[in-house]
Amino acid sequence: MKLPYFVSRRISHNESGSFSTVISRIAVISIAIALSALIGTYMILNGFQDTIKQKIYSFSGHLVLSKYTLSTSYEDSFIEVGDSLITGLQGLTGVDYLQTYAYKAGLLKTEEEVQGVILKGVDHRFDTGAFSKHIIKGHFPKFPDSGYGTEVAISSKVARYLELDVDDRVLVLFIQDPPRYRNLKITGIYETGLEDFDERMVLGDINLVRRMNNWDSTKVGGIEIFLQNPDKMVEMEDVLFRNTESDIYADKVSDKYVQVFEWLRLIDRNVVILFSIILFVAAFNMISILLILIMERTQMIGVLKALGASNQLIRRIFFVNGVQLITKGLLWGNAIGLLFCYIQYQFRLIPLDQQNYYMDHVPVKFDWVMVGMIDVLSVVVTAAALFIPLLIVSRISPIKSIRFD
Repeated sequence: MKLPYFVSRRISHNESGSFSTVISRIAVISIAIALSALIGTYMILNGFQDTIKQKIYSFSGHLVLSKYTLSTSYEDSFIEVGDSLITGLQGLTGVDYLQTYAYKAGLLKTEEEVQGVILKGVDHRFDTGAFSKHIIKGHFPKFPDSGYGTEVAISSKVARYLELDVDDRVLVLFIQDPPRYRNLKITGIYETGLEDFDERMVLGDINLVRRMNNWDSTKVGGIEIFLQNPDKMVEMEDVLFRNTESDIYADKVSDKYVQVFEWLRLIDRNVVILFSIILFVAAFNMISILLILIMERTQMIGVLKALGASNQLIRRIFFVNGVQLITKGLLWGNAIGLLFCYIQYQFRLIPLDQQNYYMDHVPVKFDWVMVGMIDVLSVVVTAAALFIPLLIVSRISPIKSIRFD
C-alpha cells in the first residue's frame, strides 16, 4: 500500500468523536448539499424550460410556413398545398412531421356573455397525442371524413368566463361580409397555463375555416413543421427558405413568441450564475476544512519531516484525504439530489400557482449527461481548490511543529 494513501486512510478513520472526524463529516455534508442543490436546481429549471417549450410547440410547431404578406388579418392570406409540397417538406432532412392549419377570428356568444376568440382549424395531421396532456375534461374534437366538423375544444379560462362545459353548444359569429355564424359543440376543455393561448384559442376543424373563407380543399393558412432536433431551428429556417417559393415565409417559433424565449434564455444565464456561486462556496469550504485538518496535524507533519518526508509527499497525503472526502460527498450528493428529483417527478409533491408559473407543479427533466458533467466539474473545481491550503505545508518547520501545542 502506498504511503500517502495509508496515512490518509488512518487520518480519515481516526477514533470516533475526534475533531478530525467531525471536520471530515462536515466536509462530506457540505459537498453533498452543494452537489444535490446543483443537480436539483438544474433538473428543475431544465424541466421548467422544457415544459414551457413543449406547450408552445404543441400549438405552433418549431417552424411555421405562411404566406408572405404585410396584412395582419387572419383571413386574407393562404397558401396552396399540393401533394408535391407536402412530400417535399416531409422529405427534408431533420423534419419529423408537419401539419396544416388555418385561423379564423370570431365571437363566442352565450345568453349572458360574448368572448372574442380565434378558431384554429386543424386536420388529421394534428398531433392529438401530444396535445391530449393539456385536455383536462372531455376529449379532442373528432372531424368527419367529408364536409366539416362543428366540434371544438376551448380553454378552461374561456369556459369559466362563458360558463360552458363539455357537451354544451355555443354560437360562434364570424365577423365578415356578410357575417356568418355556426352552432358549435364543445367536446373538450384544455388548459396550458399560457395566457396567449388560453385567453383566445379555440381548436376545431380546418374545413370549417375553409367553408367560412370560401376556400377549396387545397388552401390552408400555413404549415407547422416539427423538427427531430428543435435546436436546429436556425439551420432549418435557411433550408426552408431555399426549398420553398419566394412568397412563402418561414418563421421560427422562438421569433413568434420572442418574449417567452428571451425569458427562458434569461433562466439559462441565472443557472450559470447559480452554479458558479454554489461551486465557489463548495470550493471555499474545502479550502477551509483542509486548512483546519493541516493545522490539527501540525505535529504529525513535523514528525514526518523530521523522518525525511518531503513537502511533496506530505501534500499528497492531505490531497488524497481531501479527494476521499470529495468522493464521499459526491456519492451522497448524487443520491440525495436524484432521489429528491425522482420523488418530485413521480408524486409532484411541490405545487405551483399556474397563473404565475404556467404549470401546477414543479417540473423535473432528467438529463444524465448533464449530471455526469456536474459531477466532473464539481470534482475538478473542489480538487483544484485543495492545492491552495497545501501550500502551507512547505512553511511548517519540523522543530517548531513538534513543539506545537
